[in-house]
Amino acid sequence: MIPYKDENPTELTPVATVGIIVLNVLAWLFVQGAGAGEALARSVCELGLIPGELLHTAPPGTAVPIGPGMQCVLTPQGHPWTVLSSMFLHGGWLHLLGNMWFLWVFGNNIEDSMGHLRFVLFYLLCGAAAAGAQMLVSPASVVPMVGASGAISGVMGAYILLYPRVRVHTLVWMGFFLTTVALPAYVMLGYWFFYQLLLGTVGALSRVEGGVAFWAHVGGFLAGMALVRLFANPEYLERRRAGVIILPRGV
Repeated sequence: MIPYKDENPTELTPVATVGIIVLNVLAWLFVQGAGAGEALARSVCELGLIPGELLHTAPPGTAVPIGPGMQCVLTPQGHPWTVLSSMFLHGGWLHLLGNMWFLWVFGNNIEDSMGHLRFVLFYLLCGAAAAGAQMLVSPASVVPMVGASGAISGVMGAYILLYPRVRVHTLVWMGFFLTTVALPAYVMLGYWFFYQLLLGTVGALSRVEGGVAFWAHVGGFLAGMALVRLFANPEYLERRRAGVIILPRGV
């Protein structure tokens, strides 16, 4: 299921959400060379998060193939700042576009509930928690982690608590047919969360390390649920409970 809009008007202009999307796009274009082989490989190796390197659980000098004729070589020292830098990198166009689309659909309302600066801090903390969850499950992994999905999972975790009954319009594939359906947020996001949990559990039990950090998604989602009440504006929540929405001027 792919959400494409929600029925949830905002009070604030989502400048932080748009800013994060712009930073991700700029990183893709100018740091990762828009997916050009060498630039993409270098960015993933140097700026991606490698749990085994950061936690010193994998031997230095370990070579990790990341493409034809390309590999990452683990260094003796880990780089803690990769927890942050990895949130703004992606592995391909679809990876980038999918993440940014989810952020656009759900991020504006969470920013609305917190304000711009608090939302940025919340977003980064959720991304760090997501990375921590993945490292906890796979501490010796030598596969570089990149992507905004852990932080965006935190946004989705906050959304399911703040707006559980808001209708989310979703594209649904049914075999060869594509249809649309409007679902309450708790159904759509609950399905998404348990799907991540299921695939993460299957991967852990089978000890097969795939290309998707499912536990980062799970950890980010739970972090968003745990942190949202600390960051959301109490006056905003009270207005929402009372059914009062202040629309921007001109709307």
